[in-house]
Amino acid sequence: MRRFKLLYRYCGRWLRRLYRRVMAMKGTPEYLARGLALGVFAGCFPFFGLQILMGVSFAVVFRGHKLLAAAGTWVSNPLTYVPIFLFNYKIGRLLLGSQQPLFEDWGSLHSIEDILAVGAEFAICLLFGCCVIGTMSGISTYLASLKIIRHWRKQQVKQVWNLHKISSKIPPKRRKQELGES
Repeated sequence: MRRFKLLYRYCGRWLRRLYRRVMAMKGTPEYLARGLALGVFAGCFPFFGLQILMGVSFAVVFRGHKLLAAAGTWVSNPLTYVPIFLFNYKIGRLLLGSQQPLFEDWGSLHSIEDILAVGAEFAICLLFGCCVIGTMSGISTYLASLKIIRHWRKQQVKQVWNLHKISSKIPPKRRKQELGES
């Protein structure tokens, strides 16, 4: 039970720090959301080691936040590589209408041409699936993060406005009369 409390406390601190960092970032909510969405799009591709470079490059081209683009690529990490890319492959295979079962009959691969043909089909299905899923993930990330960032910014303005209201209601301190003044 103690471990859960520590984990809960740690997660709460982490989320508060994330909130403060996003709120401290300069730029419009659209600029920030665009960067994050482009990073998520790049993170859906199987180019290990190049995903951050892709995300930042897309952010430069489409004028998004570069740091959030780099952070968005971590949607695919060593724990999620296999499920994401297997799902992307199956979606690409479904959309392209590929009928040949992959890796079922290893005995039919007699020449390098057969192996290259299977590999090319696999790569095409995977990349097409990555493009489709990356586009859908990027759009949904953009819409969700735009809404969240706008909400956070409104809350921040309300808090500042409330502080100004409270401080305007407090009367100014009276200055004590100095000796010699009447």
